Amino acid sequence: MAMRFEGKSIIVTGAGSGIGRATARAFAAEGGSVLCADRSEGADETAATIAEAGGTARAMRIDAGSDADVAAAVAAACEVFGGLDVIHANAGVSGGLTGLLDGTAEEWADILRVNLIGPFLAIKHAAPRIVARGGGAILCTASVAGLRSGAGCPPYSASKAGVINLVQTAAQQLSGSGVRVNAICPGLIETGMTERAFTYAREKGVEDRIGRLNPLRRAGQPQEIASVALFLASDAASYVNGQAIVVDGGLSTSHPVTRQEFGKTAA
Repeated sequence: MAMRFEGKSIIVTGAGSGIGRATARAFAAEGGSVLCADRSEGADETAATIAEAGGTARAMRIDAGSDADVAAAVAAACEVFGGLDVIHANAGVSGGLTGLLDGTAEEWADILRVNLIGPFLAIKHAAPRIVARGGGAILCTASVAGLRSGAGCPPYSASKAGVINLVQTAAQQLSGSGVRVNAICPGLIETGMTERAFTYAREKGVEDRIGRLNPLRRAGQPQEIASVALFLASDAASYVNGQAIVVDGGLSTSHPVTRQEFGKTAA
């Protein structure tokens, strides 16, 4: 197996579960030294599983939407691993099922703080360190919900649309630096964020209906997103920059939804 990240220093936020955990483990399996950052104890568990498999990892508890915490994570990776080559700004919150007219400014602010300001902070603090290493990659987890309506609640969708524009803007702002910035737009993936829906479907015996709206007729797994993340961070994607790569089984080719009329409650 090729060790694409041997000698590379990597940070993954939201590494305590789901896509972040799968990505951190995949980077480590290919030789990377990974700082597993999360606000939960899941970061420790991820780092422990990497160490048990013979990889190199450290855990750090951070709030991905905190300027000080993100700066500290970047500094820690540089101190422990000798620099920084890749950061995957993956941490995010779902926002529940808040409707456009039902949400509060506080709810919107909290979702935007983690989902959009978090990736901005990752770029702000990581880019100079990656430049110092001669270039590398920044990845941000967006969503198909950021492409168009029909795949998430309004504040979540808006935050992910912001991430897509952020990576485009960052790619331009970092012109000539050797740092590539890209986003990944997952579709329906089985993670802690979607666990409630999957559990409900299994309890009702309708698990086969999960993901039925996409052409592959199934939900995705975190490892399938991790595979794309590693490609984008690797030299194989050396000419991919400022893009939002969709990994959704084909869902976004149409985004089929059942529309609710204004002022009416869904049955």
